[in-house]
This record gives sequence, C-alpha cells and structure tokens, in this order.
Amino acid sequence: MDRTVRRDAPRRPGPRPVLSPRDAALNAVMAVTKDKAYAAQALSRALGFARLKPDDRRLAANLFYTCLEKLIQIDWHLDGLVESRPDPMTWDILRIAAAQILYMDRVPDHAAVDEAVKQVRVRHRQNLDKLVNAVLRSLIRARDAGTLALPDADEDPVKALSIACSVAEPAVRRVIDAYGADMASEILSYTPVERTVTVRPNLLRTDAASLEAMLAQDGVAVKRGVVPDALNATGLGDPSALPGFQKGIFSVQSEGSMLCALAADVRPGMQVLDACAAPGGKTCLMAERMQNTGRVHAWDIYPHRVELIRAQARRLGLDNVRPAVRDASKPAPSLEMSMDAVLVDAPCSGLGVMAEKPDIRFNITDEEIEGLLPVQAAILENASKCVCVGGLLVYSTCTILPEENEAQVRAFLEKYPSFEPDGDDTWLPEPLRPRLRDGMIGLLPSRDGVEGFFIARMRRRRA
Repeated sequence: MDRTVRRDAPRRPGPRPVLSPRDAALNAVMAVTKDKAYAAQALSRALGFARLKPDDRRLAANLFYTCLEKLIQIDWHLDGLVESRPDPMTWDILRIAAAQILYMDRVPDHAAVDEAVKQVRVRHRQNLDKLVNAVLRSLIRARDAGTLALPDADEDPVKALSIACSVAEPAVRRVIDAYGADMASEILSYTPVERTVTVRPNLLRTDAASLEAMLAQDGVAVKRGVVPDALNATGLGDPSALPGFQKGIFSVQSEGSMLCALAADVRPGMQVLDACAAPGGKTCLMAERMQNTGRVHAWDIYPHRVELIRAQARRLGLDNVRPAVRDASKPAPSLEMSMDAVLVDAPCSGLGVMAEKPDIRFNITDEEIEGLLPVQAAILENASKCVCVGGLLVYSTCTILPEENEAQVRAFLEKYPSFEPDGDDTWLPEPLRPRLRDGMIGLLPSRDGVEGFFIARMRRRRA
C-alpha cells in the first residue's frame, strides 16, 4: 500500500478551539454589525461553534444582547473618547467591553478591560491594545465622574431619544409622530424584566398543564402568558435540544404570533390560506386547531423558508399543511373566493419586536419602511381575493407604526367595499378586549405584556 502523503491531500480538521464567552459574543456581534445577520441566528451559530458550558453560554448571550440593545448609546459614548474609529473588529471589541462597564454590574471593570485588550492582541491587532486600554479606562473615569452626558432633549428631541433608547432616528421620529413624545419614550425605552422563551403545546398531543409539568421535570420554570396555552419559560436553554421539542410535543412561538393565528378563528374542515407563512408557527397553530383536518395553504416567496414550514409541520405530525413557494403579492386566480379564512402576516419594520430582535433598533431606515408599504398593500389586496363570501380576512404585523397598520387597513376597506371590519372580540383574551377598535387592535409591549403586534379582522360581506 502506498502510504505517501500527497501535498494536495486534504488535511483532517483539527479540534475546534475552545472560545471564551467574550469571543463567542464578539463573533455574534460581528456577524450582525458587519454581515447584517439576524441577531438570533448569529448568536445561535456563535454558541454552537464555541462549545461553552451553560454558565458561559448565558454570559455570552447576555454580552451579545446587552451590546446590541445599547449599541447606539454605546457608540455615542465611545465616539466622544476617540478621534476616529479603529477597524470594525476592534470597534466591536470596544462595544462589548463598554456594555459590560456601563450596564452589567456583575462584571468587574478590570475584567472587561483586560479581556478586551487580550482579544485585540489575540486577533493580531497588537498596535491597538494601548488604544483599547486607554479608551476603556477613560470610559470608566467618565462614568464614575458622572460626565457621560446624553444629547439635550430641548435642542434635538429626536436625537436625544434615539441615544437614550438606542433606537435609530428614523424610527424614533415616526413613533413620536404617532404617539407623542412621552408615550414614544415609554414605548422605545421598554425592556423586559427577564428574558423568557414562549412555548405552547402541540394541541394534537398534549395541553398546557401537561406541558408545564413536563418542562418542570427538565428544570424549566414557566409562567402562564396572557394568551391561552402560552407558557413563558426561563432556563429553557436550547429548546430544540429537549426531547419534547424533537418529538413534536411543543413549539416555540411568541404570544403576539399566537394571537394572529387565533384571530383567523379556524374550525375543523376549513380551507385556510396563510399568505406569508414562514417559518410556520401560525400555520401550525391553525392546523392544530383544525384538528389535522381541512387544509392550511402556507406560502412564502423563498424556497428555503418554505422548507422551514414543511419541517415544522412534519415535526408536529400535521398532515393538513400544504406549503408552497408562492408570491402573495401576485394574483392567485385558481384560489379566488375559495378560502374560509386568509391570514396576511405582512412583512414589516418589526418595531414591535425589538426586544427579541435587537438588530432592528439600529438597522431600520426610512427607505426600508417606505419600501414596505406598497408590498404590504399588494399582498393584502391579492390575498383578499381568495376569501369566500362570508369568509374572514386577517391582516397583521409585528410593528407599531400606523402607516403600516391602521392606514393600510383603512385604505384597503375604502378600495374594497365588499369587506367590512369584524368587531367580534371573543377570540381575544379578556384583558386585551378593551383595546379592540373597529375590528383592529394594536398591542404594545410596555402596556400589554405581549410583543408589539397589530391585528385587523375583516369579513367579506354576504350578498
């Protein structure tokens, strides 16, 4: 046998390096700030690569989310301490260290500084270690002296609120216009008291009480949510690693998302369309409530996202889901007036879920919001053509801006008088029913205890 090793033979990959929590956090932050990755996906990949112990995973996640949630304010303070920003990686190292120094009481200042200097050196930026050390020590002195000033609200209220709440100015301006300065401050400054993950039972296999007991055996504490069957869990870790998740006994789904599915008021045997369905949470909840009968047509424009729907339906044992790659902004003549209920959970700016998606806070632009408005209108109009006489049309978003919500619905109803608002409130949990107006409800995390969602119900008039 020839044992000669060819020079071009592939080498066996060596063991992955064991990263520190700060290294994992840095990798995740860089994926968001440099590569525009979604926050949750960036963190999941970074933690999966790092192979950290549970306590270190929690620290890395805390570093990551604190940095992103406070990013605009961190940049404001750091920019006041440097003549110009260093390279993006070094700047992200400074951001994570500043997050620890300014907002995380359990991390000693010296540890934050020393680890940041070490990270710079390890990443072959030795010539910047003195800069990092000096900037962070100046930040500590300014914090202790109380000289870390924010912009003057009287001179520029939008900029002041943007820095104070770490939300981009275009979003701040629009929220102030919609709600007034005081309410805008309350909305934009909201952060949840504790991080929880909302789970719900697969209604074909169990119920909320049984799921709560099962999770308790895994050391997971839960509190009942506002929405029926919603369990807000702490200490869940990676839910996909739990046997109950793998066996399809429960799903991860936010309360706002659950409400959108409940608004469709589905029944066994119905024909239902979820026009913007990925990743499939609302589709699957409706399919379960239909007791695996009828059909839930689940569309998305991207094939890989349709595969997410298909995988989730398979995991949950749902046979009545029909995923398809379809553009809901285009007409679907073959389905015209054939659906008992149509759900349009439209693409939106996402300002209602910034607590779960902190990258939205600093990435949102006026151009993005303006670009969404005609897309939302086109999807709503074309999807509505699939609603049968007497059928229900639900329009929802996870944003709090009127131009994406109430204005879209009113413009649609004016253009299509064959639809009218549906004022029934029985689908809503009792505490939320007073919020319903003309078939529409807007939910705010700071006020209602659930994610920021908008839901409108409209019904095609009977002849």
